[in-house]
Amino acid sequence: MVVAEMAAMGSFSLHVLRSRLFMAFASLLILSMAGASYLFGIYSGEIKSSLGYDQTTLNLLSFFKDLGGNLAIISGLINEVAPVWFVLSLGILFNFFGYFMMWLAVSGRIAKPKLWQMCFYLCAGANSQSFANTGATVTCVKNFPAGRGIVLGHLKGAIGLSGAVITQLYHAFYGEDAVSLILLIAWLPVAVTSVFLRTIRIMSPVPQEKNNLKFFHNLLFLSLGLAGFLMVIIILQQKLSFSKFGYATSATIVLLLVFSPIVLVVRGEYKVWRRRSKEKGPPIETETKTQQGSSTGHSGEVSVEGNSDSCFKNVFRPPGRGEDHTILQALFSVDMLVLFTATTFGVGGTLTAIDNLGQIGKALGYPSSSIATFVSLVSIWNYLGRVSSGFASEIFLARHGCPRPLMLAVVLLLSCLGHVLIAFGVPNSLYFSSMLMGFCFGAQWPLILAIISELFGLKYYSTLYNLGAGASPVGLYILNVRVAGHLYDKEALRQMADKGLARKPGEDLTCLGVECYKPAFLIITAATFVGCLVSLVLVMRTREFYRGDIYKRFKEQGDEEANDESAAT
Repeated sequence: MVVAEMAAMGSFSLHVLRSRLFMAFASLLILSMAGASYLFGIYSGEIKSSLGYDQTTLNLLSFFKDLGGNLAIISGLINEVAPVWFVLSLGILFNFFGYFMMWLAVSGRIAKPKLWQMCFYLCAGANSQSFANTGATVTCVKNFPAGRGIVLGHLKGAIGLSGAVITQLYHAFYGEDAVSLILLIAWLPVAVTSVFLRTIRIMSPVPQEKNNLKFFHNLLFLSLGLAGFLMVIIILQQKLSFSKFGYATSATIVLLLVFSPIVLVVRGEYKVWRRRSKEKGPPIETETKTQQGSSTGHSGEVSVEGNSDSCFKNVFRPPGRGEDHTILQALFSVDMLVLFTATTFGVGGTLTAIDNLGQIGKALGYPSSSIATFVSLVSIWNYLGRVSSGFASEIFLARHGCPRPLMLAVVLLLSCLGHVLIAFGVPNSLYFSSMLMGFCFGAQWPLILAIISELFGLKYYSTLYNLGAGASPVGLYILNVRVAGHLYDKEALRQMADKGLARKPGEDLTCLGVECYKPAFLIITAATFVGCLVSLVLVMRTREFYRGDIYKRFKEQGDEEANDESAAT
């Protein structure tokens, strides 16, 4: 009896570890530690002071950070032809190399690097996020194709919340030492990803799609609990003086909440395991034998379209919306051009605000202790934006046929309010602006990535997913480096000239007052509003498509799989 129980327990444990839900849980953990680029506002001041950079130079570093984080076409192409574990392994190497070299430079353990070297280190470290994103997110979307809005909302939400999670761990490990934060983000994501390296994989189709999606619905309550706790603890840390023990306690609770979804995984898979044991069916879900770079489409069906033709022959003769496009067909599509333009202005504007929060706070006279608070607020509301837009757009789409691009236009319009508040420096409004910028930035990503998957199919989603993300660094360079950074330094030099001072070589520029960012954010507000208008063009182009049942083929496949399994048993 004991031997039989142990064997059953071993069988169930193996079933859980190889299950679809455990794969989703592992993806959430990896992405919960993959948001190091969102912490730039905490340690950017240390980079600026220790290396003697002006604001334009610091914004140039910020641009290369976001270039690395969003120039993910390389990880997408690799993911088309290589196994997922290889993609994640490259992310591990990039993460440790980039951030560890940055830590050596900022901490003074190596000679001051040249600017291009610092740009390279930061770009490499941030680019690791794209490999984690591609490996985990694309795999989950392909494993749960009929609920991609909800899935994307949770996974992108985990990245958005990761900044606040890592901040709590940073305080517990290193207190207020911002330089050590760079060391933390050099080793922590590497450790977590290494543990689950072989867990993330494309799995064979199963008829439990609706049951599996219940996991994500229940997960919402746990993730909201984590976000709520982080919000409360951030407020307390702002009002009270936390000891080392206090930080350690809060970090422990955060880790327990981060790992709590394993309860949902075990509960859900136990029901599946018992049912399959009674039916004497296969107890373990297996990895699909089809490689990601093979000729299978997003539903597992073999695609013969274009197999004998040159990839350039049908570039300007794409299939209908919702069908599998080739990479070039999607790239030269008017829909992609319109979406890319809206993303450039929308994401570029909100990301400029987020990356400059530390400098904006200093310019407007906020205490230095508020900087970490701003970053944490951005992280939490980034998560709320991602989860909310994922769930809300899925509900409005299913019940009312509301085009997902319309939700994107609403989010862009809302972000204009945050830009205006920053531009005019309304007293004590930066806390609200941080939350609004985080929410709008986060809300854009599930919408943009779901729109890409719905319009262009999932066959080449690894590449198209990252192609859409490539609009972010374009907008960031224009609005952050050429606009915000340039106008900040111009105002700082004017203030020095008014005081009769001249800038010394290697001295960083400091600007104080509303005028430091007012012209820049008025321009950013106008650009974001243009992005809102452009997204309305996509609404008009796709309204008929979204009125239909865009997930019909996945539902039909699920029914066929269910019928096949019933017949087999």
